[in-house]
Amino acid sequence: MPADKSLESRVLARLAALKADALIRVMRPPFGVDLSSNDYLSLASDPRLIAAFTAGAAADGVGSTGSRLLRGERRIFDAVEAQFASFKGTERALLLSSGYLANIAVLTTLPEAGDVMFSDSLNHASLIDAVRLSRASRVVFPHNDVDALGQLLADTPCDGTRFVVVESLFSMDGDVAPLTRYAELCRRTGAVLIVDEAHAVGVYGESGSGLIEATGLKADALLSINPAGKALGVGGAFVAGPAWAIEYLVQRARPFVFSTAAPPASAYALAESLRIIQSEPARRLRLHALSRCLRVRLLNAGFPIDLSDSQIVPVRIGENDAALAVASALQAEGFDVRAIRPPTVPAGTARLRVSLNSSLDEATLDRFVDVLITAAREVGLCSTASS
Repeated sequence: MPADKSLESRVLARLAALKADALIRVMRPPFGVDLSSNDYLSLASDPRLIAAFTAGAAADGVGSTGSRLLRGERRIFDAVEAQFASFKGTERALLLSSGYLANIAVLTTLPEAGDVMFSDSLNHASLIDAVRLSRASRVVFPHNDVDALGQLLADTPCDGTRFVVVESLFSMDGDVAPLTRYAELCRRTGAVLIVDEAHAVGVYGESGSGLIEATGLKADALLSINPAGKALGVGGAFVAGPAWAIEYLVQRARPFVFSTAAPPASAYALAESLRIIQSEPARRLRLHALSRCLRVRLLNAGFPIDLSDSQIVPVRIGENDAALAVASALQAEGFDVRAIRPPTVPAGTARLRVSLNSSLDEATLDRFVDVLITAAREVGLCSTASS
């Protein structure tokens, strides 16, 4: 069989297996009530960000046209990086084109051969890939288990530097990492703490800078990665931390050095987003209130839900087919909520990942829960959901 046909046959077999396991993904544009995006503060369509983006495009063009070390640099990049560093409480920040690139940049540049990275078992795919691409050794520790991590730090030989890599708010379960205990452990052992604040930046803390702020940690004692396409409503990602670390990334991080810079207009929009987040705390306060409201309603309906204020609310269904059926029933009633299935989550834990935003209201959430209860009964989850 010719090589191209052999590859085609293999790929078609893989696709058939995905279909048989109800794991085929379908791309569809947004519709109805947003319960699936990461636009937590409803800033992506805010007229002020749109105006800033438009003005930025008029001033600096649509594309940056090159790496920032060549002709892609713009004054607005330096300005918004300084603004974000002040927001985060760090010496410097660096803007990259995406959170995925930022994680790869940090974890393939700072850890080196002879170092060891300790990575939470439920870290995002971008962190997993970055750890795998690094020349450092890697150790995966049980999710949010500080004691297990402490034992692994003590038992794992390391001739270089130890790095602890975690998210602050995990994207599939909406649970919070024990950052204070991690920081204490890293201080005792000399390890370096790296925190992905993708789902926390803009949402937590007195100024909205994230869970590092909310837990009272000294931001310059660690590195944080802060994707800007979620609560900040735009795109790209900031790495924030001490000046020496950021300067080294500028000089050596391949995803920064060899990537075309982000569109300049996005930096103008980010500057406006940061201003709004700091000046309008009511947005995040409302978001947390909506989360508590929905969680109580789901718990009263018989769904096993943790009572927290995280805007990510996982509704576990179990099997892939059932999760798809429940999601489809909700979509038919105008709720844009999607089924999350393996490998994004472990087998047997397919779920609805309900993502709240500050534009929702309690009446809409009540109607969502009513439809969810009916849909759950129809797929045989009667013992789980009751009126």
